[in-house]
Amino acid sequence: MKLSDLGTQLTQDSAIVSLMADLGEALNVNPDILFLGGGNPAQIDAFEQVMAEHLAQISQSADELHKLLGIYQSPRGSEKLIDALVEYFQTEMGWPVSADNIALSNGSQSAFFILINMLAGKAGDINKHLLFPLVPEYLGYSDQALAENYFKACKPIIEKQGDDLFKYHIDFENLHITEDTAALCVSRPTNPTGNVVSDQALEQLTCLAKNHNIPLIIDCAYGAPFPNIVYQDVTCKWDDNRLYVFSLSKLGLPACRTGIVVGHPELIEQFVKVNTIMSLANGNLGPELMSRLLVNKQLNQLCNEHILPFYQHKRNHMLKCIRQYLPKGYYRIHQPEGAFFLWLWFENLPINSSELYQLLKEKGVLVMDGEPFFFAIKEDWAHKHQCIRLSYCQSDEVITEAIKILASTLEELALK
Repeated sequence: MKLSDLGTQLTQDSAIVSLMADLGEALNVNPDILFLGGGNPAQIDAFEQVMAEHLAQISQSADELHKLLGIYQSPRGSEKLIDALVEYFQTEMGWPVSADNIALSNGSQSAFFILINMLAGKAGDINKHLLFPLVPEYLGYSDQALAENYFKACKPIIEKQGDDLFKYHIDFENLHITEDTAALCVSRPTNPTGNVVSDQALEQLTCLAKNHNIPLIIDCAYGAPFPNIVYQDVTCKWDDNRLYVFSLSKLGLPACRTGIVVGHPELIEQFVKVNTIMSLANGNLGPELMSRLLVNKQLNQLCNEHILPFYQHKRNHMLKCIRQYLPKGYYRIHQPEGAFFLWLWFENLPINSSELYQLLKEKGVLVMDGEPFFFAIKEDWAHKHQCIRLSYCQSDEVITEAIKILASTLEELALK
């Protein structure tokens, strides 16, 4: 069978396909592997109990069950959820939004496929690109472009902090926006590093976007106000040039595939048209469950009293294990400000991060190679090959055992 150029592009090996294959094997085929890879959220009993109660209520009503299973949503998505979100954003965030500012999608991954290809690419005689002010960034963006040269990025400023920490900062002096720039894009917190772009830096980016009449896309899959896996105070201000993308996945509903896009009505209207062509309609389960959380005023309580403390404990446990078992002076940890990952930098690693990933996989520990997260940096840069991402969504016992194996592997490499 002969594929088209686009078919060939979409079916070639890619980082996100490899990530999801590893995730599927670990969670469904080989559960004995020590799984510190992937982006699957943890199982949080308090959250799933609330979901079970809502599902039971739906199943006991023939009318509610039919609405869940037997009716298409309108192109914009569930009016019930959108109305609840309008009230939530107005009362909780102080945002001056209406239903015209909001659209739903079948997951934020699908939302970004639409946004990337709506904004970037050939526009007359210009080839537009998305600009990432800070890398590394979420690798799931990387294979969604329908042509080449859709992405550009600015290398970060690396600040070493204390004995074993560091932090990436946006290098505003070298952040160049041109007529070819279609939008700026940041994730907050950042997957893979757990970096939280500061309020001040976000304001600077907003001003730059406004001055160049382009949107600033903010991926809030892990961020405030939900699921709010952020370990410091942040603000999320409304601005017509900001386009927020939320997800229900990290809240604990990855199988529901529900994304939420909030922005200027003109862009939302265009988004809805493309989403309808691509998906016909959005799924019902995620919007129905989220609507019930909002109507019953349960969302903030679950985020603040259960989800955030759960991940904060896991983060602290993994930090303790790393500092206890890994050879001193051999690693640095990116400041863990949010999400549920730790990002490790091995500046003097005698092999590259891809080889370390394979070596650990052979020993029964699955991590994420850091190199694919630098997809928008084309130049060869040693730092790209010195980092790995660790998820702390597993039990304390799995985390401890996996870190011990990582430590012994690094010690073996140091002796060679």
